Amino acid sequence: MDFNSNIAVGMTHEVTSKVTDANTALTVGSGSLAVYATPAMAALMERAAAELCQSECPEGWTTVGTSLNITHRAATPTGLTVRAIAQVTAVDGRAISLKVTAYDEREEIGAGTHTRFAVAVDKFMAKAEAKR
Repeated sequence: MDFNSNIAVGMTHEVTSKVTDANTALTVGSGSLAVYATPAMAALMERAAAELCQSECPEGWTTVGTSLNITHRAATPTGLTVRAIAQVTAVDGRAISLKVTAYDEREEIGAGTHTRFAVAVDKFMAKAEAKR
């Protein structure tokens, strides 16, 4: 089965998350302060991109992240809500390039680029399981 998708340049998707003790740098081990962790921000950005791409994938297909290049510019304390927006910037066959941006309630806190690649679920999982 070939990959045939409706993913198009300009499409966007937004997701939100609350900053809690569970996703601070102190708790996840990426730092020593009780502020929103960079790995949590990266995961939120990737979630926005993954959900966007999945919504347009044909049955039996998904996308996997292959590259993430981000900066985390501002700290966010617990109690605030953060949001991440993914925007498709290019589609080249099965490769999807996205701009990802994160905000808290006051300002932009991070930005970067993310690449996802479309895979046939059964084939991909068979290859992964063959490593056992």
